[in-house]
Amino acid sequence: MQTSQHVLFERSEMKDRHLVRKKIREHIADKAKLPILIFPEGTCINNTSVMMFKKGSFEVGGTIYPVAIKYDPRFGDAFWDSTKYSMMTYIFNMLTSWAVVCNVWYLPPMVKEEEEDAVHFANRVKAAIAARGGMSVLPWDGGLKRKKVKESFKEEQQKKYCQIV
Repeated sequence: MQTSQHVLFERSEMKDRHLVRKKIREHIADKAKLPILIFPEGTCINNTSVMMFKKGSFEVGGTIYPVAIKYDPRFGDAFWDSTKYSMMTYIFNMLTSWAVVCNVWYLPPMVKEEEEDAVHFANRVKAAIAARGGMSVLPWDGGLKRKKVKESFKEEQQKKYCQIV
């Protein structure tokens, strides 16, 4: 990882976030360096939808080169449902599957518009990726599959539901 200029950080550490933002800005400013590969969902999901993007990747400026990736489950399902299978079972399934096939689409570069904040820019990029991959857009964080849902999030969803009804 050290030879390929990875930027490692602990998401829960605020000082790490600021350091990463600084390193990414420096990297973007150096035109001799390759673009950075970021997975803004922060987690993998079941290949049917695109979860909320972390906004930090969209706050640093620069051009975003979106890529839509969708696995084809006909020969082997690349999605690991950790609630159903242990890591060893998943690895065994992957190693014994006929093939791991995925479609990859490189979308046109996107730049944050002047009136756009990082959240709106992230949502615009997410919508473009989901549309190209034929996936649905979900407004919640993929981390919810591992954590307890915040009360404020539940209340927000309940208010939206009440408005619909």
